Amino acid sequence: MWEYEKRLQFPVNIKTPDARAAKVICSQYGGPDGELGASLRYFSQSYAMSNNKVANLLRDIATEELAHLEMVGTIVMQLTKNLTIDQIEREGFDTYFVDHTVGVYPQAAAGVPYTAAFMQSKGDPITDLFEDMAAEQKARTTYDNILKLVDNPDVIEPIKFLRQREVVHFQRFGEALAMLRDDLDSQNFYYYNPSFKNGCR
Repeated sequence: MWEYEKRLQFPVNIKTPDARAAKVICSQYGGPDGELGASLRYFSQSYAMSNNKVANLLRDIATEELAHLEMVGTIVMQLTKNLTIDQIEREGFDTYFVDHTVGVYPQAAAGVPYTAAFMQSKGDPITDLFEDMAAEQKARTTYDNILKLVDNPDVIEPIKFLRQREVVHFQRFGEALAMLRDDLDSQNFYYYNPSFKNGCR
C-alpha cells in the first residue's frame, strides 16, 4: 500500500504555454521509453524476482516512476493550458488537439498511443535487469533529446531532474545485478565471464 504525498517530487511551475514543447515531452508520459511503461515494467518484473531485496527495489523504483509520470503529466498540462487555436495550429499541436483537446493522453511524440508492447517482463533476473538498465539509458537519451529542443528554464529544470533520476535508476539496477551475481547461472551471466567461449556452454 502506498502513502501518497500530494506534492510533486520536483516542483513544476511553467508560466508560458508552449504546444511545441508539450508535443515532444508527452513522449515521456506514454511513449516507448516513458514513465508509464517503466512503472508497469518494474512492477510486473518484481513478481518473478526471487531475491526479495531486488524485488523490493523494483517496486520502489516503479513507485518513483509513477511520481515521474505525475510530473510529466503536470508539465504537459501546464504547457497546454490556455493555448489559443492559433498557437495550437502554428505549433503543430492540431493533430493531438483533434483527438484529445488538451487532455493529457499517453502517447509517443510521434502520436503512437501507449501499448504494453513498449515494455518487457521475461521472468529471468539477468534478462529483466539488463532490460531495465537499457530502459533507463533510453529514457535518459529521450530526456537529453528533449533538453536539446526546449529553451524555457521552467521546463528545463524539471526535465533535468527527471534525467538525473534515470541515471540513478540505471546505477541501482547495476548494483542489483551485482548483488545477484552469486545466485545467477554464470553461463547466462556472460558479459564478465572469461570462461564463456564463443557463446557455447
